[in-house]
Amino acid sequence: MNRSCFSLAFLTFEIQTELMESILLEKQNGIATLTLNRPKSFNSFNREMALNLQAKLDACHLDKEVRVIVLTGEGKAFCAGQDLVEVTDQAQNPGFRKILEEHYSPIIQKIRNTAKPVIAAVNGVAAGAGANIALACDIVVAHEKVSFIQAFSGIGLIPDSGGTFFLPRLIGFQKASALAMLGDKVGAEEAERMGMIYKVFTLEEFSSEVQALAERMAKMPTKGLALTKAAFNSALSNDLTAQLQVESDLQIKASETKDYREGVAAFIEKRKPNFIGE
Repeated sequence: MNRSCFSLAFLTFEIQTELMESILLEKQNGIATLTLNRPKSFNSFNREMALNLQAKLDACHLDKEVRVIVLTGEGKAFCAGQDLVEVTDQAQNPGFRKILEEHYSPIIQKIRNTAKPVIAAVNGVAAGAGANIALACDIVVAHEKVSFIQAFSGIGLIPDSGGTFFLPRLIGFQKASALAMLGDKVGAEEAERMGMIYKVFTLEEFSSEVQALAERMAKMPTKGLALTKAAFNSALSNDLTAQLQVESDLQIKASETKDYREGVAAFIEKRKPNFIGE
């Protein structure tokens, strides 16, 4: 895993404590829940919130007690993407290059490079960069009222935050191209049918199902999940021969973990394994 990309924002987190309110962090029983917390702006990103999310992802990555990360939103939305007030403010507009290279691209890299599985618990509309941040996570779940929107074309922009990378791989080139160009709203059930997300829950069941999923993953062999994630990351660019070598190398690492030995022992002894994440 690449740890170098986690240093800058972690220092920002330590120094700039005034940023903390835009991202809530709650830790319990190996689960770290990160909540986007600008509900009045539908959790749209400004610079402070983007840097704060990076810092919180860093903190979770380095915290040995954290075994799974849940990313969700406060209020009615998951995330409406970029705060357009910021980009139209002549005095505070950081510019698109800074927004992409210092805000969104590092967020996507951290989600993919952290050695912890990341669950996107999409609690409301996910639009623009908000949709693509969700799709970069390892597992995406949503409730039945949620919609996903590639909202970029409506204001003359292109999908960013990994949208042109992940979306075609999830749902195919034609469907992804149409959604990106037309900006159609995709309901949660349709998103599940087309393979964009993992699962849809009813609105009433959503919180309890997310909690159950997070608890299940927090008890799983964390290092094995991290190596699985690394294998999938490599598969996005490797050919078959290279990927078979990656699988071989990572499987050897997995076989050297305490959790592997516990899993085998539990299987032989016909008992439930007690994984410790090592």
